[in-house]
Amino acid sequence: MVDAGLLFIRLVIGLAFVGHGAQKLFGWFGGYGLKGTGGWFESIGMKPGVTMALLAGLAEFVGGAMFTLGLFTPLAGIIIAGTMVIAIVKVHGPNGFWSTQNGYEYNLVILVVAIGMAMIGPGRYAFDALFF
Repeated sequence: MVDAGLLFIRLVIGLAFVGHGAQKLFGWFGGYGLKGTGGWFESIGMKPGVTMALLAGLAEFVGGAMFTLGLFTPLAGIIIAGTMVIAIVKVHGPNGFWSTQNGYEYNLVILVVAIGMAMIGPGRYAFDALFF
């Protein structure tokens, strides 16, 4: 059951990150693409905006895919956790803890799950189990 639970966590978190990356990179799922996301990044002081949007989108898309597959899981967890640290510092931190006030509560939960998965491993149903 533990391995199935780890798979479930990886699928939900990882695929959500793939989706967020696709929003930034391609404008899918209601996203704004590189140009739109880059403009928003510029407005919050992350310059150059399009480059930062590209890096964020790639981190979310590739990190999410790796997390989903359980492939190089410690690295995937660090990538996801890193994006959450940046989201907390640049966007949500000043708003306090609670997500109902656009705070960092949700980002912290994802950060902890990603680090936890990096520490304990992805379980038996993962590419890492085949190679390591």
